[in-house]
Amino acid sequence: MALALPARAKLNLELEVLGRNQDGFHDIRTTFQAIELQDTLELEPAARTSFASEGFELDPTDNSVLKAHRLLEESMGRVLPTRFQLRKRIPPGSGLGGASSDAATALRGLTAMHSLDVDLAIIAREVGADVPFFLHGGRVLAEGRGERLHPLPDEKAWFAIAWPGIELATSAVYRAWDEVKGEGPNHLRRAAEHVEPRLGAFARTLGPLWQMTGSGSAFFLRVASEEEGRQSVERLDCWSAVTPAAGRWA
Repeated sequence: MALALPARAKLNLELEVLGRNQDGFHDIRTTFQAIELQDTLELEPAARTSFASEGFELDPTDNSVLKAHRLLEESMGRVLPTRFQLRKRIPPGSGLGGASSDAATALRGLTAMHSLDVDLAIIAREVGADVPFFLHGGRVLAEGRGERLHPLPDEKAWFAIAWPGIELATSAVYRAWDEVKGEGPNHLRRAAEHVEPRLGAFARTLGPLWQMTGSGSAFFLRVASEEEGRQSVERLDCWSAVTPAAGRWA
């Protein structure tokens, strides 16, 4: 049985950093909103596991899909040989959650393809803090490291997205937050601009209504319609997209 599954992106509609916890990680409070911008992950049983991708460039030997696959194999105590083919449309290092979504989609696909009886939420938390969100999608309030999820009613919405082509490492941005702290709708923006000063200049070209998502470097603008979104990005000299919100899928 071969599968082709969407791996949808997300936005952080707001993001508050509460500080470091006793484990050394940062506690946050954020609203995740799934959007229809998506990668596509194809899975197929195989004699041995392999991974290939097209679109945005990824490391073929060290990525979230293979990490999720490895942890699921360890949990089941057996090998699950699978051929993975990823069509990568979500910019990497953008704060749009592409890697986490790819990992969650791999877990869901592997479970269906190999008929596994397993609690994916436990494994998802091992892969990454926001991976559990991508098992279900929709709109949720997330707390802790982002793994404590409180579902919220779905809302219809459109968003324009702009990405400057800058990849930011989440760990580097959080380390910068320890130094510069933050405020506003996204407490990580000041830290992201501290790590990558070009991001501040990019934000100024967008204007004050655009908001950074996650740890950066993509920005979004809520718009009334697809047409308004296209008008918002047509003047921009960067990667851009217009996408609706996505409801829960599981």
